[in-house]
Amino acid sequence: MEQFPLMIPGAPAAAGSFTVTAPYDGAPIAEVATGDERHAELALATAHGLYRDRDAWLPLAERIAILERAAALMAAQRDQLATEAAREGGKPLVDSAVEADRAIDGLKICIEHLRTQAGDVIPMGATQGSVQRLAFTQKEPVGVVVAVSAFNHPLNLIVHQVAAAVAAGCPAIVKPAADTPLSCLRFVSILHAAGLPAAWCQVLMTENREVAEQLVTDSRVGFFSFIGSAGVGWMLRSKLAPGTRCALEHGGVAPMILAKDADRELALAAALKGGFYHAGQVCVSVQRVFVPRDQAGEFAQQLAAGAAALRIGDPTHAETAVGPLIRPAELQRVHAWVTEACAQGAEKLCGGEILANNCYACTVLLDPPVEAKVSRQEIFGPVICVYGYDELDQAIAQANDLPVSFQGAVFTRDLDTALRIFRRLDASAVMVNDHTAFRVDGMPFAGLRESGLGVGGIPHTIDDMQVDKMLVIKSAELP
Repeated sequence: MEQFPLMIPGAPAAAGSFTVTAPYDGAPIAEVATGDERHAELALATAHGLYRDRDAWLPLAERIAILERAAALMAAQRDQLATEAAREGGKPLVDSAVEADRAIDGLKICIEHLRTQAGDVIPMGATQGSVQRLAFTQKEPVGVVVAVSAFNHPLNLIVHQVAAAVAAGCPAIVKPAADTPLSCLRFVSILHAAGLPAAWCQVLMTENREVAEQLVTDSRVGFFSFIGSAGVGWMLRSKLAPGTRCALEHGGVAPMILAKDADRELALAAALKGGFYHAGQVCVSVQRVFVPRDQAGEFAQQLAAGAAALRIGDPTHAETAVGPLIRPAELQRVHAWVTEACAQGAEKLCGGEILANNCYACTVLLDPPVEAKVSRQEIFGPVICVYGYDELDQAIAQANDLPVSFQGAVFTRDLDTALRIFRRLDASAVMVNDHTAFRVDGMPFAGLRESGLGVGGIPHTIDDMQVDKMLVIKSAELP
């Protein structure tokens, strides 16, 4: 079994270790070292020392060269990276391969952004007080970046957080999810092999939550990037040191609205992919589908037939469409929510069963009560709820009646209907005739309300990790 040591230069002996296991069959994959308060302090002191020494900052051309070499190394290892992500995280190989491709492209997006990024010229001379002055801004790194990541996209999320920090010129310390640390460790090793000095990107698997909190809330942290549960993210934000910037990305209960004129076949295919992709363990996964009442029953039956036909199994097999949930506790929670919804009056059209190897049958529920957990909270499992509605505005109101808000979708052939829903739906992005989980890595990606803070997407994250520093020059040679 492969051993992964601490990735902190000069670190004392590890505090301990843990075994990474495959969620599908529980097989041990690797052993990963953990750090305690000493390791967190060393990582922070090292990163902060680099930031404070401006002569040691990585020049723009060097950062671009490192990212270019890292992209080439990732491309050469693409199949291995995809297989490892599928094995440790449970996302089927076909989707993990797409994730690996996106991660490679994410490095290219970093490079493209750096090549075109520029400051601003600030107007001067328009008032008597500003004559004979020239002013412009340049980009500088905000400081040490501490990134805490989620399990569900173990390679691409790290690229969004860590490659963005490298691009911005920030020293980074990353704590990946304990369920899926291997993709992060591989990626950081690739960065080091590409020429990034080891001290500029450190990985710390913390021994416990107290050490993780010590790392995040230290006053030397310039930017905190968090992807994960809302409860943990908002709690950590409340404890950040004064001046620490942050970005939080949590989940939603994504709504998909079908108008009366919707292309049903297109909507069915989109719901099947957007709802059951990675067993529903996606922060913008299709969870609530609103359909005109006279069409809802038939649509739900067709959706159930499609869901029942999806192949569930070993995520490392090319033919698998749906893999396991990440942990047995999540399996039990999803099943409890489905069971509760059925007891409250939802009609179960398929699924609702615990399967072998930590898998859950793809489930379609018709008209669960609006107060049921499946209607109000992110289930993060392979469950889609279908609701019949009488008036379009009724569906919009029900979709909006939650404390979370992320991406939404509408299916219609009518431009006015699409625009009506776009204007009225609480969401940071609305997809027309596509599922709610659509994303490309350069676009803005933002949870609203309790779903997050700030705007993700690689160019936006790079900008967040930098400050605009202004230079004002006064000269008699200026007008």
